[in-house]
Amino acid sequence: MERKRSDQAELDQQIALRLRQLRQEKGLSLDQLAALSGVSRATLSRLENAEVSPTTAVLAKLCTAHGLTLSRLMQMAEDAFPAVVRREAQPVWTDPETGHRRRVISPPTSALSGEVLESVLPPGTSITYEAPPRPGLEHHLVMLDGKLTVTLDGEAHELAPGDCLRFQLYGGNSFETPAETGACYLIFMV
Repeated sequence: MERKRSDQAELDQQIALRLRQLRQEKGLSLDQLAALSGVSRATLSRLENAEVSPTTAVLAKLCTAHGLTLSRLMQMAEDAFPAVVRREAQPVWTDPETGHRRRVISPPTSALSGEVLESVLPPGTSITYEAPPRPGLEHHLVMLDGKLTVTLDGEAHELAPGDCLRFQLYGGNSFETPAETGACYLIFMV
């Protein structure tokens, strides 16, 4: 069972609180974080006050500025996870702009080096990340359904169900689905 709307609002509230804490722990003003992340001061303020739901693109920029993966930020917002992560306990976050749905299957912990995500992209979706949250982050992307083009360092990789794309991320990247079909895939990050 995926999170209901009230749970989504609660997760947005927890993300907002954690974003504020991260900024304050580093002694950064909103203006300084805006300069580091490329996210406007006004947007940062609205995010930290949970006045808006963050998009994948904005969270990616903030995670890069803080040196975190998006999943780690979500884990920090969710606090502790049990050893067995039941489906109903796996946070699902949906980008309000693109409809990109991301489920954290195996959240990061300080004791483990990997994490597992399920992503579902609607047909005709294009998501671009300007930089990795951590240079050299190892990824193993396994296609479950649909079609997906992943562009890494200017090289496009067209993926179909059963394909696995393995890479270490050092630069910008993009994920794109054709107009006629979306994509569902797992990402294992180490």
